[in-house]
Amino acid sequence: MAEFTFSPLTPASFADRAAAVFAGRTAIVDGERTFTYRELSDRCRRLAGALAAQVVSRGDRVAALCANSHVMLELHNAVPMMGAVLVTLNTRLSDSELAALLEHSGASVLVATREFADRARGLASRAGLVCFAEGDSYEDLIAGAEAAEPAVVDERDLLAINYTSGTTGRPKGVMYHHRGAYLQATAMAYHARLGPGARYLWTLPMFHCNGWCFTWAVTAAGGTHVCLRAVDTAEIWRLLRDEGITHFSAAPTVLTMIAEDPAAGPLDHEVHVDTGGAPPSATLLARMGSMNLAVTHLYGLTETYGPLAINEWQPEWDELADEEKATLRARQGAPNIIARPLRVLDDDGRDVPADGETIGEIAVSGNDVMLGYYRDDEATREVTRSGCFLTGDLAVMHPDGYVEIRDRSKDIIISGGENIASVEVEKVLDSHPSVVESAVVGMPDERWGEVPVAFVTLRKDDVDADALAGYARERMARYKVPRRFEFGELPKTSTGKIQKNVLRDRAHELKEG
Repeated sequence: MAEFTFSPLTPASFADRAAAVFAGRTAIVDGERTFTYRELSDRCRRLAGALAAQVVSRGDRVAALCANSHVMLELHNAVPMMGAVLVTLNTRLSDSELAALLEHSGASVLVATREFADRARGLASRAGLVCFAEGDSYEDLIAGAEAAEPAVVDERDLLAINYTSGTTGRPKGVMYHHRGAYLQATAMAYHARLGPGARYLWTLPMFHCNGWCFTWAVTAAGGTHVCLRAVDTAEIWRLLRDEGITHFSAAPTVLTMIAEDPAAGPLDHEVHVDTGGAPPSATLLARMGSMNLAVTHLYGLTETYGPLAINEWQPEWDELADEEKATLRARQGAPNIIARPLRVLDDDGRDVPADGETIGEIAVSGNDVMLGYYRDDEATREVTRSGCFLTGDLAVMHPDGYVEIRDRSKDIIISGGENIASVEVEKVLDSHPSVVESAVVGMPDERWGEVPVAFVTLRKDDVDADALAGYARERMARYKVPRRFEFGELPKTSTGKIQKNVLRDRAHELKEG
């Protein structure tokens, strides 16, 4: 085969193409700062050169503690351009959690935006890392560097490590490759109908699954990244009305916040909205639609580069009754254009009948599925069956090939789009000297979807809910801390296993009560 018939796929190539095709178009709006695609490409090449001068080479880890910003977008291009590995860190984690992830990933450099500069310097100092923070050090780094030429990569080389708590509570590093990110970005650009006129508002954290690969998709389409460094619903409405926003992505909880803001009201143009993490309710969809916000439901995980399935709306469904539409919209959908068909497997690894009734576990494979968990072959084996990755979500397969989740892996609580592993929270609570044992489950919440509730058996009555919450806040991210504590003996089976199904029922009763 002639060598000119093949070129490795990498999302780092999108920036150079955009610089050639959309040179003068605005690539990024970040507050008062704007950059054209020509400027973005130059800055990314210089950043790659600067990192190389800091002895960052192919395969080395570059960690990012960044808000949605031009800095984060530049890292998404410069790091893979040089064949290094990007490690985006969840800014909501505690310092001890971040330190553990920096150690596990083997990062040698930490880059931070101004919001997290002090934290980053402290973390870097303790870990012996090189640190660059937005402001003088970061801009000097770029200004004084020679532009680097893109490295030749293997398209299945490690591109990024994205950490997720998973079902065990232990941090697991999800490994992405260049080919998967390139194809997933292409799929997102296609399904969102992105183009040069698109203005994409960054309400979704860029650290989460690399922004569902929209960090590269918007660039591939020549659209404009409009950075939002913190979720501010009043500012979102101002941007929607005054800045011509055409697209954004957010968890259903964020959509609810947007819809509840006093500034909410109908727009004079339609905005494409992608949502995932939990099915949006029919009520929420109707409210968003009345404001000209057209919501599409997506499904995916960190292990699948974000959304690998889309609830592709069929035109003939427009004629159905509202109740039927709501039922169809609740489904997780069909594979995106670059994904292999989703499967639903029984306990023996066989496909369940496509009858919309038989429950199995969603299993996926293909280009937009992770390479595996970094430094954790055992965890990778545990989620592998019949040549597929097991998602942990229980679902049915409908006759038309659309999947619908009927239940979730019980130990995961999804709060505001963030996964909380109950085992992780329980380990912290159980470490308190007054706690005999604990069990954590999710309680329904209008704003966050679910919030954690802890059922605790005490050794002695010398602590209360406030004391335990304070203890937990010192050891984990605030969003993981239980919102409510109930004290007493835990229900158990005859073999001594805690009956979490009973506790979930109690949590629902607490909510209703």
